[in-house]
Amino acid sequence: MRDPYTILGVSKGASEAEIKGAYRKLAKKLHPDANKHDPKAATRFAELNAAYEIVGDGDKRKAFDRGEIDAEGKPRFQGFEGFGAGPRGGGPWGQQPGGAQFESFSFGPEGFQRAGGGGGAGMRGGFEDILRGMFGGAAGAARGGHFEQEEFGAPGGGQDLHASITIGLAEAAKGTKARVSLPTGKDVEVKIPAGIASGQQIRLKGQGWPSASGRAGDALITVNVAPHPLFKPDGADLRLDLPVTLYEATLGGKVRVPTLDGAVELAIPAGTNSGRTFRLKGKGLKTKTGHGDLLATVRIALPEKVDDEFKALMEKWRDKKPYDPRDGT
Repeated sequence: MRDPYTILGVSKGASEAEIKGAYRKLAKKLHPDANKHDPKAATRFAELNAAYEIVGDGDKRKAFDRGEIDAEGKPRFQGFEGFGAGPRGGGPWGQQPGGAQFESFSFGPEGFQRAGGGGGAGMRGGFEDILRGMFGGAAGAARGGHFEQEEFGAPGGGQDLHASITIGLAEAAKGTKARVSLPTGKDVEVKIPAGIASGQQIRLKGQGWPSASGRAGDALITVNVAPHPLFKPDGADLRLDLPVTLYEATLGGKVRVPTLDGAVELAIPAGTNSGRTFRLKGKGLKTKTGHGDLLATVRIALPEKVDDEFKALMEKWRDKKPYDPRDGT
């Protein structure tokens, strides 16, 4: 990795404020979401973060300036006592004057971690805190003018990225394969399992933002299921409004009911009221143990045009055999 001072564009004598200011400026300029069409943007952004890990932390910066750690934060070999190690004798290998030992640094979900002997509390958060201040409370990828919180992987790993895909209800029910364009500029094929619900995520290992070391995070694909014109998911079940004629509801008969697998026949008993629900077993969404059901609710539909003959028939029925469905309510 290049010299971290060079990456940040500051001198070795730069103040803490100058270093932080330089990082803020470059983070805005190099963030991958601001350079979606540049395939090298993610690598440069990861390199910038790695550089700030070194010079943005007081203890690590001093260790780097003394030559105790390299540009990646790894301890440098200092030699053995009696083999040209210089004024480092008087203690165990790797121990510095005053009792300060080599320290190791890592970065994970808890921020920067510091291990080994020596004083200092280490740096926690680092560039995360700066990005939060820059981007309205979250460090991560831009989404419609704001930034969402990203997850950081294991030490040396890259960041997770987020993408989304919209599929139809039939595809969600049966499973499918679809191509997704990632913010990195790469297109990947995603296998979507049968029975997936809207809002669930699929993780693609190693398809996220790469780190300076080359290791990439994961891609988290959010699956959105588009509304269907007929069916409404209710857990594993599907709900459907089933229109029937007045004479079908009165006299009974067989009506065709659409399902995701094609239409089936349903026997409607005579005297069926609007609002009655029929359950068609196994015609819902796939689950781990089987399938949900289709719940078809009857909706009585009058003719589009009510002519005089129809009106006369209803008037005759009203006058001779009146009834009140709202009685007692």
